[in-house]
Amino acid sequence: MRIVLKFGSGILASAGGNSLDEAQFARLSAEVAALVAAGHECIIVSSGAVAAGLMALGLAARPEELSARQACAAVGQSRLMQLYARMFEGHGLIVGQLLLTHGDLDSRTRHQNVRNTLERLIAHRGVVPVINENDSVAVEELKFGDNDRLSAEVAVLAGASRLLLLTSVDGLLDDAGQTVAVVDDIDSVAGLARQEKGHFSVGGMVSKLQAVRLAVEAGIQTHIASGRKPGQIGAIVAGESVGSTFLRRSSKG
Repeated sequence: MRIVLKFGSGILASAGGNSLDEAQFARLSAEVAALVAAGHECIIVSSGAVAAGLMALGLAARPEELSARQACAAVGQSRLMQLYARMFEGHGLIVGQLLLTHGDLDSRTRHQNVRNTLERLIAHRGVVPVINENDSVAVEELKFGDNDRLSAEVAVLAGASRLLLLTSVDGLLDDAGQTVAVVDDIDSVAGLARQEKGHFSVGGMVSKLQAVRLAVEAGIQTHIASGRKPGQIGAIVAGESVGSTFLRRSSKG
């Protein structure tokens, strides 16, 4: 199975939001490595460059000015990848970095080039592609969606079977505060999306549901679940009832 996993800032940053949570990286990398060992093809779409940059630059809080956040991302991206590389090396895996903009996926030629690169990386069974928005030149993640839409676009591009949006909440909550387990019609739950975000998260549930819509309409079963709880990734792939599952609209396998 080909799986795209999106790790948001809220599950990768420390509680203060100005550094990376190494324990989280260790656990998430181990869970992805277990999927690879089981024969699955995994692609990570990862936020976290700004948090890494804050740590490197000694800043206590996320800057308000967009250019300052871009500078943090420029400094932090290499540190983010170094951490992924170190964590996956312990499982005998290496990482391949792809920095994308939405323009890369809108352009037919660049779209095909990205697809070709991903396919070649995935063909090497010991490589886990790690994708982030190119935050030093693009602003969609920094201003709006925390890579939510990008993860759906990557899932469609890669022909993934599953998209897992790992976040700081358990899933989509109903009006009573209970997790909605299964959704077969996204229009029926659109009103449940709330704008609240975590201290460091950029995207809220609105942007996640927009990403879900894009993915399920392309035939990709999508899940929103907690990235702070151990075992969620493996449980989802095993078919257990975890978080919120959004059923694909087509018969894509």
